[in-house]
Amino acid sequence: MVRAVVGANWGDEGKGKITDMLGQESDIIVRFQGGANAGHTIVNDYGKFALHTLPSGVFYSHTTSIIGNGVALNIPLLFKEIKSITDRNVPMPKILVSDRAQMVMPYHILFDEYEEERLAGKSFGSTKSGIAPFYSDKYAKIGFQVSELFDEEALKEKIERVIVQKNVLLENLYHKPLLKADDIFNTLMEYKEMVAPYVCDVSAYLYEAIKEGKNILLEGQLGSLKDPDHGIYPMVTSSSTLAAYGAIGAGIPPYEIKQIITVCKAYSSAVGAGEFVSEIFGDEADELRRRGGDGGEFGATTGRPRRMGWFDCVASKYGCRIQGTTDVAFTVLDVLGYLDEIPVCVGYDIDGEVTTDFPTTSKLKKAKPVYETLPGWKTDIRGIKKYEDLPENCRKYIEFVEEHIGFPITMISNGPGRNDIIYRNAK
Repeated sequence: MVRAVVGANWGDEGKGKITDMLGQESDIIVRFQGGANAGHTIVNDYGKFALHTLPSGVFYSHTTSIIGNGVALNIPLLFKEIKSITDRNVPMPKILVSDRAQMVMPYHILFDEYEEERLAGKSFGSTKSGIAPFYSDKYAKIGFQVSELFDEEALKEKIERVIVQKNVLLENLYHKPLLKADDIFNTLMEYKEMVAPYVCDVSAYLYEAIKEGKNILLEGQLGSLKDPDHGIYPMVTSSSTLAAYGAIGAGIPPYEIKQIITVCKAYSSAVGAGEFVSEIFGDEADELRRRGGDGGEFGATTGRPRRMGWFDCVASKYGCRIQGTTDVAFTVLDVLGYLDEIPVCVGYDIDGEVTTDFPTTSKLKKAKPVYETLPGWKTDIRGIKKYEDLPENCRKYIEFVEEHIGFPITMISNGPGRNDIIYRNAK
């Protein structure tokens, strides 16, 4: 059976914990898109980890972790990350890398930095991980696939061809040092040596695994609202964040994806620029940020303080719908235990008209949140294992959200640990 774990909002929903948890009953875990530009924070028996490229199931000895063809693969970062977990007594995970995955080149990171510098105040809030230049090159057909590392003559020719274009930009737009073909070739040979033992025809491997009835988990990065087609364009990422793309980014048939678990936070947070209707500021935001997540709401990759907001039913309903959600995993609910009252955004006021449908970005800029306020439960809910044992106001909050988003909340996370979870059969 194939399941996907994806985000409903701007990313940072707590997918890492849910993937880590579902890894217990998975044989194979596949990262299907994105790169090292966002992270998953995981707390387990080995400690607390921030993963960026590795699938969240690397902490289990029974799983195979796969870097799918849809991933922006930064090879040195991948191996640095493997070392960072094995240095902390995690057994060496079994890893396979798709021969069709494309590599983040050193110059992609430079171009990302140069472009943000050039745009100055009008930048896209990039994490400067090379992601936009990487995907631009992929679709311009001048990217480098892992498989190309194994034909050195063809690789040398291609490098010469590609850097002509890059050097025009470096010289005339950015006024930065030019690239040298030999340097790039030598770097790629280092990459080849690192990655060669792990390279695999992942699509064929997964085809056989599906035939054998293996449990496969597809892991996405970021969330619906960062999708380049369906998100808050242009403040989006450069690869599709939707479960549907999991079929493409892993190389499996779309009809094999039987369950889509969409992770949704009990409040909202976002890293980076872009429209965020239910955003809050000042002391109110600082308090929520400080209490949030495990050790506060700061990006796992960037360390940037996350922007905070109340739960947004409009964005979350839309985010779940375009994912094709079968189950919602509702995370960080325990964080809200300090509040007397909890505002929930139930609609957007756009030019005096209230809508519950998520609009395109130009309309989103004008949207003002419409709130309903629910009573808080004023108690710590960590450690509770059964839904009926939650305080009444806490259950009412969950059921209110469920009704407004229209998708069943079947998992509730009430703490950062792997086992801080309540399973629920939604009505």
